[in-house]
Amino acid sequence: QVQLVESGGGSVRAGGSLRLSCSASGFTYSTYSRYCIAWFRQAPGKEREAVARDYPGRTPVYADSVTGRFTVSRDSAKNTLYLQMNSLQDADTAMYYCAVRFEHCSPEPRVYKYWGQGTQVTVSS
Repeated sequence: QVQLVESGGGSVRAGGSLRLSCSASGFTYSTYSRYCIAWFRQAPGKEREAVARDYPGRTPVYADSVTGRFTVSRDSAKNTLYLQMNSLQDADTAMYYCAVRFEHCSPEPRVYKYWGQGTQVTVSS
């Protein structure tokens, strides 16, 4: 059974940085070639939106609102995907989730089968 666990959220002042982690179990990055791990976020009263999507061997895709500020990286030895968030803004305040699907990447949250429990990011100015 695939399980995802996010960590690294917290409260930070605008302009600050956080690094989120998404640790996966139930599948191994190095033994699969067709899967997408995505970061989503959801602010109160808003729809869940894709922040970044990472597919093995391809350049990560970012939402326009975070391009140049957020960076995805992975540590295959730890089976963990990271989301480095710099220059954080009030608008980045949300619950952040990682999700995986064993298909090509998509910005649609409904097509992802496996989700973590989320980690809260709060940015204050």
